Amino acid sequence: MNALVIDTFEFCRTNSSRDGVTPVAEMTRLAKECANASGEIAWKAVGSTHKLGFPQMTLSVNGTVQLICQRCLQPYAHHLDSSTVLMLGKDDEQADEIEATIDDESIDVIVGSRNMELMYLVEDEALLALPQSPRHDVCPDSSLLDKAKSEKISPFDALKSLKPE
Repeated sequence: MNALVIDTFEFCRTNSSRDGVTPVAEMTRLAKECANASGEIAWKAVGSTHKLGFPQMTLSVNGTVQLICQRCLQPYAHHLDSSTVLMLGKDDEQADEIEATIDDESIDVIVGSRNMELMYLVEDEALLALPQSPRHDVCPDSSLLDKAKSEKISPFDALKSLKPE
């Protein structure tokens, strides 16, 4: 992954923005969660200042990744489309104070840095956008699943064969 190091506080103060498209193969943590490393993630980061004066960054990811369906165990294309607001504190203590002050579950408060790898945040956002239990809406070939359901064998059938006649 290309290193894109930013000063998060300056990025927000100057209302900066960055965007790009990164192959899934370059996002090693994301690629490990996927069926294969094909696809790309389009991303955008926009800095601003919250109405209460705290630096904040809006981070968006959009793209398609290949996941394994937990129902049929076949790969499928899953579309990611996620956006989050990150508010920045100078340290853990200030981050906790900001979280208590804003009292908004839709905003994540993190510790900012003068030397932060932006692509690490992008990859985090993509990882958080993955479903906990990936599944097709409708599995394309459920014949194996249907066969397994219809061939349910009672555990007591094996005991019948042990009974002396």
